[in-house]
Amino acid sequence: MPRQGTPPPAPVAVGGPARPAALPSTGAAVRGIRPHDWFAERLLAVLSGQRPVHWMLGHTVAPAYDQLIDLAPGAPLRPASRVRPRVSRCDWRAPVPGVLEAFARIAAGDRVTAMAFRLERGPDHRWRCAAVEIGPRP
Repeated sequence: MPRQGTPPPAPVAVGGPARPAALPSTGAAVRGIRPHDWFAERLLAVLSGQRPVHWMLGHTVAPAYDQLIDLAPGAPLRPASRVRPRVSRCDWRAPVPGVLEAFARIAAGDRVTAMAFRLERGPDHRWRCAAVEIGPRP
């Protein structure tokens, strides 16, 4: 079982060499960004009001998209000050193969908010967000 903080194991093609885990976009794969980091940044952009919810179409399953539609209008991660929020730390756990449960600390000035999300790898080997939650605000 993978340990916290190490990338998930890459799937192995039958009769061939190991393939890297597919990321949501070609650009992310080229840059070597880990799936949980990539999604944390995208979710932050939507939940801070920097991007519209439909920016996540194709990167979420239906229940998670519905959660984003409910959360986004209130922009729960929009900072109270002019300080732009950022992902200060993002970790993950793999409860079963093909699933990552990630948690991120979102910092904006001296305020920190928790964000948790679940990623599931589909039959096409792409990661999709299956759930998202925001911690209570101070």
